[in-house]
Amino acid sequence: MKDLGVLLPLLLIIVAFFFLVLRPARARQQAFLKVQSELAPGARVMIASGIFGEIVSVADDTIELRVAANTVLTVKRQAVAQVIPAPSPETDTETSTED
Repeated sequence: MKDLGVLLPLLLIIVAFFFLVLRPARARQQAFLKVQSELAPGARVMIASGIFGEIVSVADDTIELRVAANTVLTVKRQAVAQVIPAPSPETDTETSTED
């Protein structure tokens, strides 16, 4: 019974480490892999520096990103922070009110 009192704080530290460090890191890794799998020509993305653009081509390590009409940047795939979803067709639901 005395050994349990010695091991209990160590077990609590291990459990806390798992919940505070390992689980969030695993979730970030899965989110990163999801973003990387969605990279395809024509997709709108935002890179880590905050620049938005459309993917022109995808290579093993790099992507070509069109940021303006005649401006194409070559960036590392890992720089992509977010894939911007395609805009859904908006329906005009506003009703006009007359005073």
